[in-house]
Amino acid sequence: MNEHHHHKVSGKNLFITIILNIIITLSQIVGGILSGSLALLSDAMHNFSDVLALVVAWWANRLSSKDATQERTFGYRRAEVLATLFNASVLIGIGIFLIIEAFHKFYHPEVIASTLVIALGMLSIVLNVVSVMLVKDDARDNMNIRAAYLHLLTDVMTSIAVVIGGLLMYYYQFFWVDPVVSLIIAFYLIWASLTLVKESTAILMLFSPNDIKVDDVVKSITSIKDIKNIHHVHMWRLDEHRVHLEAHLDFNNNITLQESNAILDILEEKLHNEFEITHTTFQCEYERDDNKEEIV
Repeated sequence: MNEHHHHKVSGKNLFITIILNIIITLSQIVGGILSGSLALLSDAMHNFSDVLALVVAWWANRLSSKDATQERTFGYRRAEVLATLFNASVLIGIGIFLIIEAFHKFYHPEVIASTLVIALGMLSIVLNVVSVMLVKDDARDNMNIRAAYLHLLTDVMTSIAVVIGGLLMYYYQFFWVDPVVSLIIAFYLIWASLTLVKESTAILMLFSPNDIKVDDVVKSITSIKDIKNIHHVHMWRLDEHRVHLEAHLDFNNNITLQESNAILDILEEKLHNEFEITHTTFQCEYERDDNKEEIV
């Protein structure tokens, strides 16, 4: 069996990022209410989603590092996957709410205090850039932090859009720009969240990894001369970093257990190097009368 340890999330940087995004969120909620800007409130919800993602990711990362027990033989390896699914589902709900409110604004336009929109948009840009720099390293190895990192990057862009909208409202009184910016943010939230829902659901449903083809794995295994056939193949992701494979192996000869162990050692190393499969479970067989189909 091959295992590798993934990068631990930096508690200090994550804590600072969470605090910065709480400041952005609260200031934009208050500013959105006072100014009457739905775009500012939309940006606040986007930032709130980052806070939620970062907090749950931090908690899930700590939980997933707990040791396995007799009651939980896999430990809490899928805590981060569940957290991703939860965060993405919340984001979709927020996006739908913002779309409904944006259309309401189209039909009932209001005068907006654009100077407040511009000032808070600028604050969001600065603090989000700092946040991006703080979580950049952690984003490489963690699904939740990577999702939050991408949201932080787009927060910078959405805040720029909010500022541009504020300038258009201030100089030209184009108040219809506010719900337009809100719609753009909302549609992005839903689009990004659906991708995360699809990815996390695939792991929970034990789907084979998209980047590994079962046929390629079968060819690699049967290329070993001692192995006649592979069947009853199951391959899945335990979490974002661990791929498991189980199968029945037919051997050409009635070899000893010691000889089969030597072949399995070679096979495990080969699969790890070629496909980054981290855990294998093989049932060794010789002239056994069972179903020989690869997928049963």
